[in-house]
Amino acid sequence: MADFNLIELHNVSKVYHPGKQNSVTAVKEVDLGVNQGEFVVITGRSGSGKTTLLNLISGLTRPTAGTVLLERIELWRLPDAQQSRLRNRKIGFIFQFPSLIPTLTALENVTLPTVTEAGNHQAVVKARAEQLLQQVGLADKLGAYPRHLSAGQQQRVVIARSLINQPELLLADEPTSNLDEQTEQEIMALIQQLHQETAITVLLVTHSAELASYGNRSLRMAAGEIV
Repeated sequence: MADFNLIELHNVSKVYHPGKQNSVTAVKEVDLGVNQGEFVVITGRSGSGKTTLLNLISGLTRPTAGTVLLERIELWRLPDAQQSRLRNRKIGFIFQFPSLIPTLTALENVTLPTVTEAGNHQAVVKARAEQLLQQVGLADKLGAYPRHLSAGQQQRVVIARSLINQPELLLADEPTSNLDEQTEQEIMALIQQLHQETAITVLLVTHSAELASYGNRSLRMAAGEIV
């Protein structure tokens, strides 16, 4: 495990203003460092700020105050195009819901993040996608469409898709919230296994305190703060 922080947040806040007279503080003065190679689980109730925190880390949401760094690069000092490239190359996303394209096969869904990357060779990308689907236990589902896959299988496709660009950081937002208990355990064990095998840095947020044990460090959020 590296001795420097892959992710750094310094006094980061995010305030939304839904109306002229009121505001909502989703994240409040958060300081956070995540070492390269860590598996950090952040737990907290719905509305505690977990998803907003991930969006801040990934550069999808601009902080109201504070500094967000990825590999010591301050995200919001980058031009939009450069920030998008950094995000696509360095970060893999697992969202709460599978978010697969229904008209694409499992294999095509996995290769989707490579479309915007110049210099990718189709045969190399396809071979890597096939390898990832095999790695997540879906070697026999390459040509299957999302409607033919169970919820757990769809989430496995999402995991494979999140790894196609060989990111250094995997961000997972409630990746098991719509799964039954057995499938939840299978998906969490899979993420844990991938972390152990590849040393990818994982930051996972969940409302379930029971899942904290899958990481090697756990934190808790409440009312926008890490407590």
